[in-house]
Amino acid sequence: MASAQPARGDTGLGDFLRSRRAAVDPHEAGMPDDGRLRRVPGLRREELAMLAHVSVDYIVRLEQGRTTRVSRSVLDALADALRLKPDERDYLFTVADVTPGAVSAGSMASAANAASTPSTPGAASAPTRRPSQPEPAPRLRQLLDTMPDVPAIVVDHRMDVLAWNRGAAGLLTDFSALPPAHRNLIRLTFLDQSFRALYGDWQRAAKDCVATLRMEAGRRTDDAALNALVGELSVRDQDFRTWWATHQVRGPSQLVKTYRHPIAGTMDLDVQQFSVDTHPDQKLIAFTAQPGSTSEKALQFLLQWSNTHVMADD
Repeated sequence: MASAQPARGDTGLGDFLRSRRAAVDPHEAGMPDDGRLRRVPGLRREELAMLAHVSVDYIVRLEQGRTTRVSRSVLDALADALRLKPDERDYLFTVADVTPGAVSAGSMASAANAASTPSTPGAASAPTRRPSQPEPAPRLRQLLDTMPDVPAIVVDHRMDVLAWNRGAAGLLTDFSALPPAHRNLIRLTFLDQSFRALYGDWQRAAKDCVATLRMEAGRRTDDAALNALVGELSVRDQDFRTWWATHQVRGPSQLVKTYRHPIAGTMDLDVQQFSVDTHPDQKLIAFTAQPGSTSEKALQFLLQWSNTHVMADD
């Protein structure tokens, strides 16, 4: 089903398209060398239009936020032309306000016509505002309470930490000592020097944070707390500001992160995420080590230390 786009001036979709267009190697996309000097990296608008089988004017209107109708078929063509990864493709549909799935013949015809003729900007639908500090889902809290030997936290879509156990407090930070507004993993990653020092590869971890937050920002444009977090980090950290402008996105995935803990030493930990259907905005994140590894021994030592030196969220 075709859906309304943001009114003129809202260029979330346009900014993303421009950033992904700039990231495509023209030669790898099959574009011939026509001898013209490329003043900027990536595909030209006319090249993207040719690959996606739409008009150049339509690409211009999309990038400037001046079109109100985009079909699933056109978005699929753009995603293919831009060689988007699965997370990037999902983000494209999100900021275009189009749900992947079947579309009606009438909607397809309307959107196809929009790709070749001017359109009139329309108003975007207003998403429902979400609470800024939700309570942890009961099932996630129950799961957290059954994991005394595994560091674990419950977070929401902004990566606000809603609950934690002793192991997580020992591994990451004493969340109980922080004001509730500061219990955010992304904020800590950029603004807390002790937290930054935990990462074996801080830059990689920080870029992952930005990509995760960018994905959520596309889904929740009216989330005041999320927008405030982006604003604060943009003002206070140059790296965040630079990486936010790249429009990299990433959805949930299993990761392996290296931590350099001041008590337990260096550990390579699997970071796994669990969610429940009743609270899709929340997830439990658990930190585990490979059985028999030196990281497992270090983690066990840390858990023993945590039992007497830190507090869980009770």
